[in-house]
Amino acid sequence: MTVLDISPLNRIRQIVLARYILASVGALAVDMGTFQALLSTGIRPVGASAVGYSIGIAVHWILSSRKVFADQVAAGGMERTRQKVMFVVSALIGLGVTAMIVGGASAAGLDPRVAKLCAIGVSFTVTWLLRKRVVFL
Repeated sequence: MTVLDISPLNRIRQIVLARYILASVGALAVDMGTFQALLSTGIRPVGASAVGYSIGIAVHWILSSRKVFADQVAAGGMERTRQKVMFVVSALIGLGVTAMIVGGASAAGLDPRVAKLCAIGVSFTVTWLLRKRVVFL
């Protein structure tokens, strides 16, 4: 084993949750950037949140299937299709959670940005558990 094999960066790469968090941060950056851009054009908070989250889903699949769960991604065929469908289903569940939190908080007069931050934590937890235990077995 070389010094590089035990480096902190290499150890982080070996931890699935750490890789998932990094993939989530990347997808979240795309999600939030889209959300903020759409809010600035006058789109309602729930719509802006849903569109941002949806674009983030695509980014998250790319990162998750290539960097987080690469050794658990089916090679092809029906099993790969099943994983993609289950990934989208988990994302739609996260989207529903996000939309409900942002929509409810906005309707109650709270800042949609604060609501979005709350939704991020809840949605992250829900999708992580689904993907780790259902999508990528």
